[in-house]
Order: sequence, then C-alpha cells, then structure tokens
Amino acid sequence: MKYEIDKILLFTVCLLSLIGLVAISSAGIVLSYNKFGYNHYYLLHQFMYGFLPGILALIILQKIDYRFLKKNMLLFLIITVVLLFVVFVPGLGLGLKGANRWISIAGISFQPSEFIKLTFILYIAVWFEKNKKEFSNLFIPFVVLIGVISIPLIKQPDVGTLSIIILTAVIMYFTYGAKIKNIVLLGLGGLVGLLFLIKIAPYRMDRFMVFLHPEIDPQGIGYQINQALLAIGSGGILGLGFGQSRQKFNYLPEPIGDSIFAVIGEEFGLVGLGIIVILFLIFALRGYKIASQAPDDFGKLVAIGITSLITFQAIMNMAAITSLLPLTGIPLPFISYGGSNLIVSLAAVGILLSISKYSKAR
Repeated sequence: MKYEIDKILLFTVCLLSLIGLVAISSAGIVLSYNKFGYNHYYLLHQFMYGFLPGILALIILQKIDYRFLKKNMLLFLIITVVLLFVVFVPGLGLGLKGANRWISIAGISFQPSEFIKLTFILYIAVWFEKNKKEFSNLFIPFVVLIGVISIPLIKQPDVGTLSIIILTAVIMYFTYGAKIKNIVLLGLGGLVGLLFLIKIAPYRMDRFMVFLHPEIDPQGIGYQINQALLAIGSGGILGLGFGQSRQKFNYLPEPIGDSIFAVIGEEFGLVGLGIIVILFLIFALRGYKIASQAPDDFGKLVAIGITSLITFQAIMNMAAITSLLPLTGIPLPFISYGGSNLIVSLAAVGILLSISKYSKAR
C-alpha cells in the first residue's frame, strides 16, 4: 500500500536548497561581476541548470515506485563509469585548475563523478539483495568493484568524491551483515591507499600538515583555511548581515563552492551555521528512519546509502572549513555552487521520498 511522502524530509531539503540559492546570490556577486560583468550570473546559472532540473528530477522520482530502479542498474553503472574516462578525451573533457573532472558538450558541462555516486549506490543495493544468500562470498568482488571506479577518480583527480563513495559503500556493506574482519581489512586497505595517494601527490600531505598547524604558511598552503576561519570568526554570533561578507572580495578561495559555509558564517554568524547543522541533522534522522522502516532490503540499502552519502558530504565539508578535518574539496550538499551536485542530490532525495511512501511502520 502506498502512503504520503515524508513531508518533513521534503521541507528540510527544500529549505537547504533555498538557503543555497540565497548564499550564492551574496557569495557570488564579486566573482560574477569580475568574470561576466553583472552580479548574479552564478545565482541564475545555479537556478537554471541545478535547482530547476534537480527539483524536476525529485518530483518525477518520488512518484515512481523505487523498485523500478532495480532494472538495468548494471547498464547505468557502466555508462557512468565510461563517462569517468570520457573526461580525458580531448574535445569532450574539460580541465580546470589541474583537474579533469568535467565533460562539456554544446556549451553545457557536467561532472560525471557526481552521477557515479548515485548509480554506484543503487547498483550496490541491487547486487547485495540479489546475492543475499552468497553475501559472505562478496568481499573480493566488492573490493574489485571499488577498485574499478577508483582508477579514473584518482586520475582526475577527485579523491574527495572517491572517499565519500567508498565510505558510503562500506556503510551499506556493514549494515547488510558484513563480517567485522572484512571491515577491518577494508580499513587497513584504505589506510594503505591513502599513504600511496600522498606519495604520488605530496600536496595531500600539505593539506594534512595545514590541518595540524593552520598557522604555517598563511599566504601559501594555509591560505584557504586561514581565510575561512577568519570569515567565520568575523561573523561572531549573529553575523555581519546579508551581503556584508568581506572575504568574498577575492580573499577567500572558492567562496561559492567548497568555502560557502564560511561565507554563511561571516554573514549570518554562529546562529546561521547552527541552523544549517540542525537541518542536516534532521535530514539524517529522517533518512535513517526511512531506511529502518523500508519494506524490503533494496529500499533499506538505498535509503542508508543516500542518507549516508549526503550526510557524510555535509559533515566533511563543514568539518574541513572549520579546521576539524583536512580540506578535501567536497561541496556542501544543496548549498554549494555546482549544477551536477545539486541535480544528483535532489534526484537522490526523490528516491528517498519514494521509499518513504511504502513505509511498513504506518
């Protein structure tokens, strides 16, 4: 039997998305004017190519029975994996700031790594449920599957996204009944992988050193985190007021992207940041509640995956900008500028809402 969607979750996500548009309208003014000659390019771009298609995807997916998504998920996963390699194709791939993460076609660009997050979660859920009786034998295939998507993401490089995908997949694996020894092996493998990534790209060690000692090289490797902390500190309890951020005037790197949480803190203070933290907490509680009440294993796994994916991104972004974790380049879901991330996040919420309609607890 079908019921109503989780309205609290829907309201929470809509509010976070609207906060994102408001934050971009202020944080992006200087960048917009300097690059395009008017103040609201980034706001309009996010609205037209992120918010509107994302809301449309949410509306469509919440109306569809989520079990329909079981069909052809392997094909969708293969397509998104192929797209991860297409970013390296001259004429199609778009490189920015030393990274090849985007595909540009007819003037429209998108980031395949955002879409692999969702297709990977959905495929893992289908795969685990399908092989429930042989679940104990899936450890090696699970590791191989993670390895396949790791190769292009490391090469791009987009290790932040890769870490979120792996963490979410491991949570799904653990909650479905994985042996503790396998989780420990995955943890040790992750540590070895991290050391390898640091060895091939020493700038990652620089980020770790800045995390431990934010005061070192404030005009170099420590610049972003120091400017972010300065912005948050300047905001105090109530903030400087909407539009009054000083750091967005070419002081704070990525003011509409990874660092938007700092701009919000500067303009709306600790109160504004606290509201965002509470909204993400509500999102997590509602999402995991939907998972606990899902009518089947597939719904449970998908709900856990989507909730964990978005919640972990939020935690890692907010923790990095407040110097509780090393900087990772992970955007703040629903709020940071980026059409691909917003579309995927809203589409994922649409699936979560679809699962909520079939809750067995009603």
